[in-house]
Amino acid sequence: MKKRQTGRYVTISTVGGEKCQAFIPAPLPPKPPLHLGPENQERLDKALVSLGRLDSVSTLLPDASLFLYMYVRKEAVLSSQIEGTQSSLSDLLRYESKAVSGVPLDDVLEVSNYVAALSYGLKRLRDGFPLSLRLLKEVHKELLSRGRGAQKDPGEFRRSQNWIGGTRPGDAVYVPPPPDKVIECMGALETYLHDRSSVLLKAALVHVQFESIHPFLDGNGRLGRLLITLLLCSEQVLTEPILYLSLYFKAHRSQYYDLLQAVRVDGAWEKWLTFFLDGVTETSEQAVKTAKRLADLFEADRNRIQSLGRPAGSALRVHHALQQAPILSIARAAEKASISIPTATSSFEHLERIGVVEELPKSGRSRIFAYTQYVQVLNEGTGPL
Repeated sequence: MKKRQTGRYVTISTVGGEKCQAFIPAPLPPKPPLHLGPENQERLDKALVSLGRLDSVSTLLPDASLFLYMYVRKEAVLSSQIEGTQSSLSDLLRYESKAVSGVPLDDVLEVSNYVAALSYGLKRLRDGFPLSLRLLKEVHKELLSRGRGAQKDPGEFRRSQNWIGGTRPGDAVYVPPPPDKVIECMGALETYLHDRSSVLLKAALVHVQFESIHPFLDGNGRLGRLLITLLLCSEQVLTEPILYLSLYFKAHRSQYYDLLQAVRVDGAWEKWLTFFLDGVTETSEQAVKTAKRLADLFEADRNRIQSLGRPAGSALRVHHALQQAPILSIARAAEKASISIPTATSSFEHLERIGVVEELPKSGRSRIFAYTQYVQVLNEGTGPL
C-alpha cells in the first residue's frame, strides 16, 4: 500500500536555541481516502453490533443509573492510570465517601476531576450545546480544576511548545505542532467533528488527530480518550457513557502508543482502525458481561438479605445505598438510606454477618464498610501498571 501523507514537518527553535522538527497533522479525513477492506469492514460491523448491545444494557438492569455511576468512575481510573497516576477505583470510592485513601491526594483528585469533566461535558451536550472547541476547552478546565495541572492553563490552548517522551523537544519521541499552529489545526478538527462519515470511524480518527495536535499543556491523553465518549454520545450511538475503552488501551498500552506514532510517521490509519475497532468490540462485550454479573449479584444478595426477617427492611435500604456507592461510612449510609445511625449500624452488622459487606480499617472515628464482591468485580483491570 502506498504510504499516505498524514502531515508535514517544520523546523522550530526551542528556548535554548536548539532546533528540532515539529509535526503538523494534515486535516481530516485522510487523503487518499481510507480503504477499509473486507476485514476491517467486518470489524466495523461487529463493533457497531456490540455497541448496540451495550447501549441496550439497561434492559438487563433493575437500575441502570447505579451501573452508569460506576462505569464512569472505572473509565476515569483507567484513563488516569495510563498517564501514570497510582489511584485505584477503591481509592476514588474511599475519597468520595470521605474516607482517607492510600495514595497521594493529587492522584485521587486527577481521577475525581475526570468524573466531573465527563459529567459536565455530557450535561452540556444534553442541554443542546454542540461538540465544539469551546466545549472541549470547558471540559478541559474541569479536568484540570484541582491538583496537578491546575497551574497549566486549564481551559486554554497552549502558548508554548510541548513534547512527548524525552527531556526536551530535541530528544523527544514526538513534537506536536508549534503553538502558533494549534488553533488552525483544532479549527480543522472541529470541522471534521461534524462530518457525516461513520461515527465509529470518525471517533477513531478524531482521537489520533487530537493526540497529534496535543493542544493543551497537560491533560491531552485523558481529554483525547474522553472525546471518544463525548462524540459517541453526541451522535447518539451511546445513550450513556458506558464504554470504557481505557481498559483496552491500558491492557495494550505499548501497542496503543506505537500505533498513534505509526499513523504520524507511516500513515498507518488502517492498522490503527483494526486496533480501535477490536477494542470497541472487546470492551463492549466485556461491559455487557459485567453488567449481567452485577445484576445477578444484586439479586442473589437481595434474596439473602430478605431471609434476615425483621431487620431485612433496613438492611435492604443500606444494600441499595451500597449499589450507588459500594464503600460507605455508617453516617453516609444512614443519610443515603434515610434511616437513623443506630439502624444503619445494626444493618451493617447483619450484612457483615451474612457476608455481603466487610469493615475496612477506620478513618478517624468513622466506621467504613465495603460491598466486597461488587468492588472486586469493578476493580478488575484497574490494578497498577
